[in-house]
Amino acid sequence: MTKPDEDEEHSKLKQSLDAIEERLVKVTNDLERTQIADYVTLMNRPLKLMWRNFIGGIARGVGSAVGLAFFATFIVWLLQALGALNLPIIGDYIADIVRIVQKQIE
Repeated sequence: MTKPDEDEEHSKLKQSLDAIEERLVKVTNDLERTQIADYVTLMNRPLKLMWRNFIGGIARGVGSAVGLAFFATFIVWLLQALGALNLPIIGDYIADIVRIVQKQIE
């Protein structure tokens, strides 16, 4: 091989290595962004995973109960407000519903 051929081959090899390094940096950044190491650590500790899922389930349950309480309170308040308007047919129906709900609460 001659010197220019070696330089050209060296240049191509350097370009290939630079492209591989650039790609490797991109893959490394993507893996860090997805926090794959934390996921693998969590998968290797099943008790910690179960504890997190347990706490998450409790939080969802409490959140649902609180949300339902607020929603039901709003509906009862709305029905009482509509019942106070003394609408002919709707007012009697709403008054019955409010009475039933209040009896259930007591």
